[in-house]
Amino acid sequence: MIRLLLADDQALVRGALAALLDLERDLEVVAQVGRGDEVVSAALAAQADVALLDVEMPGLDGIAAAAALRAGAPSCRSLIVTTFGRPGYLRRALDVGASGFVVKDTPAEQLADAVRRVHSGLRVVDPDLAVASLTVGDSPLTEQETRVLTLAADGGTVAQVAGEAHLSEGTVRNYLSAAMGKTGGRTRAEAVRIARDNGWL
Repeated sequence: MIRLLLADDQALVRGALAALLDLERDLEVVAQVGRGDEVVSAALAAQADVALLDVEMPGLDGIAAAAALRAGAPSCRSLIVTTFGRPGYLRRALDVGASGFVVKDTPAEQLADAVRRVHSGLRVVDPDLAVASLTVGDSPLTEQETRVLTLAADGGTVAQVAGEAHLSEGTVRNYLSAAMGKTGGRTRAEAVRIARDNGWL
């Protein structure tokens, strides 16, 4: 039996996934959580073999949860199962040690097969997303530009972002300007949208 942990902040989605996967003779859902920061403790408690992680969750996002699993429960492999099939997400997930990345509209039998392959030590990646990832490439943003753009995404003023990032206002303006130039966004909001669409934030 392959023991599964489901992590998704939407109870309905978790329930549907559990019902589908429990139909498979060799798969058993042994734990479900709605927050990313509950993943490692649940995986350890339930002795899960594979964790299916959504990207957008409270506490920790699925990519950060995959990194935490690799560090805190290395025997549990992670498979990102998300609505948000963004190329940058795929690259970031694989970089932190996720074993696979598929989108939620994957047919049930393909999802079950992906779980089995991940459990056996293989990497599984949605083929369309793999192509998009190669086309889009790595994020052009530096770590600081990403951080400042993330803080600015909530609509904070330059002064608020500077205070939160412990930077001068001039430095924040420079990072925002560089991020706009690299993303091709004409405004800060457009740079945020482009970066999010590509999975760079």
